[in-house]
Amino acid sequence: MTNIIFVEKLKKSYKSKVVVDDLCFSVKKGECFGLLGHNGAGKSTTIDCILGLKNFESGTVRILDMNPKKSRKELFERVGVQLQSSSYQGKIKVYELCEEISVLYNEADDYKRLLKEFSLEKMKNNYVETLSGGEKQKLAILLALIPKPEVVFLDELTTGLDTEARREVWKQLKKLKKEGVTILLTSHYMDEVEELCDKICIINNGKEVISGTVEEVISSSPYTKLEDAYLWYMEKEEV
Repeated sequence: MTNIIFVEKLKKSYKSKVVVDDLCFSVKKGECFGLLGHNGAGKSTTIDCILGLKNFESGTVRILDMNPKKSRKELFERVGVQLQSSSYQGKIKVYELCEEISVLYNEADDYKRLLKEFSLEKMKNNYVETLSGGEKQKLAILLALIPKPEVVFLDELTTGLDTEARREVWKQLKKLKKEGVTILLTSHYMDEVEELCDKICIINNGKEVISGTVEEVISSSPYTKLEDAYLWYMEKEEV
């Protein structure tokens, strides 16, 4: 399979603090890859560097075999992004925001269908500022899917969602995987990671701790559950 996302020896610093330290990984077509770590571990900065939103000191990054800095316009049509810091104007209705995003792309998906699939259809005439935190989160994910992306970046995708809403999102992502869409996500929910991810990479202070399939990561620890293994790798728990 082709590497859709390729990261090699990525290094990013803020002044004297190294926040991404020689990070290497690749994601193949149709895979869901989980980038895991505590708050401040460097996950969001890594995504920003991969997307070309932040400069980095050294390393190589490619999406769909393109340099995200040099091929920004072409990648814009083929990549969906939901960032942890995503925010939208409050005095706009949900359907208006969907239409605004849709016209940016040559071949946009049907946002009305997406609203229905994400259980947001009844909110289409509501102002964005009136939505709950969970509804805003679902809307952000929905907007990332409007360009019919070949690869999707989702940063803390289900933070603030209740159990039912999380499972709705999982269902949509599994559907995307079956269609061959490549997904890179970050999450603090280990059940979510086990449910969705083919491979994961745990980072601490911007440096890889371990990577592999969920089963490989668990089997390399003294534990049988991913959450316990994760805490052990992050040195939060002793054997």
